Amino acid sequence: MKQIVFATNNKNKLREMREIMDGLYEVLGLDDIGCHEEIVEDAETLQGNAKIKADFVTNNYHLDCFADDTGLEVEALDGAPGVYSARYAGEHCSYQDNVRKLLAALKGVENRKAAFRTVIALNLDGKSYFFEGRCDGQITQEQRGTDGFGYDPIFQPEGFAETFAEMGHEGKNAISHRGRATQKLIAFLKNL
Repeated sequence: MKQIVFATNNKNKLREMREIMDGLYEVLGLDDIGCHEEIVEDAETLQGNAKIKADFVTNNYHLDCFADDTGLEVEALDGAPGVYSARYAGEHCSYQDNVRKLLAALKGVENRKAAFRTVIALNLDGKSYFFEGRCDGQITQEQRGTDGFGYDPIFQPEGFAETFAEMGHEGKNAISHRGRATQKLIAFLKNL
């Protein structure tokens, strides 16, 4: 089976991507290739951050690679936390810190519309490609569910009664922003 590197140290993202791409590619993480350097994500866009990570691996390890960046964009907060979603509550914050800060920012706010967006940057055979996935929904009033990570316990996708954290991995992967971006990536890779 062909191998491809997913430029992430996030074990949850890596597990999700391995589940989604099972049978097509063996997905390697940064640990698997011995990459322990911190890759600074300082772009102002999701696409920019994804490209920084993919380029780092391609340029330093000479491997085909893809990377993603994901942001939760909340309408009432003018798109925040957006590109800063992972560090919304501070540089070394936990998922729980981010969730608490977001719920506090939306206290008493009626408009709870939000969207998760993922951009995947793929470096393959010397060329770069981009794939985007989006999932619209709303931020719940309180946390629900224990499966998932990040903002999953407070994000309820449009058309569903459950949060991502209540859906289980398979249900979430079928409709999530990352799942949708990955399906575009897979379709592209299958047609090579």
